[in-house]
Amino acid sequence: MTDPVPPRIAIVVSQFNPEVTDGLLKGALDHLAAQGAPVAAPDIIAAPGAYELPLIAQTLARTGRYAGVVCLGCVIKGETAHFEFISLGASLGLMAAGLQTETPVSFGVLTTYTDEQAVARSRDDAENKGREAANACLSTAQTLRRIRADALA
Repeated sequence: MTDPVPPRIAIVVSQFNPEVTDGLLKGALDHLAAQGAPVAAPDIIAAPGAYELPLIAQTLARTGRYAGVVCLGCVIKGETAHFEFISLGASLGLMAAGLQTETPVSFGVLTTYTDEQAVARSRDDAENKGREAANACLSTAQTLRRIRADALA
């Protein structure tokens, strides 16, 4: 990492489907620590489910304490339309939170058709989507930091 002071990142993790979201959280934490931006325990916030992620992320971003917010969750398709509503609400809400606060809010919410697909994307390996969401958030925070510093120069 090239920044002299690493960006402070928050992580919001859904408590629904913890067998998957725990793996996403581990991937995100491991990636950020490896990049020199470890996340302290108080900066890891639990959300009841994916639908609640946007409000919590937006509130965290508005505090001004964080350079970015990584959002992790898992929505697995069932037999009703619930999957579509939750997935759409979470994705649009997280995008809006980032745009409204001008803070990176990354989308680490799995939207899968099966439990097996979710487990495969949350394993402790290079394909872990929590790791990818953390990378996206950190990279965007670093890019915005450079853009804003150049604007002041």
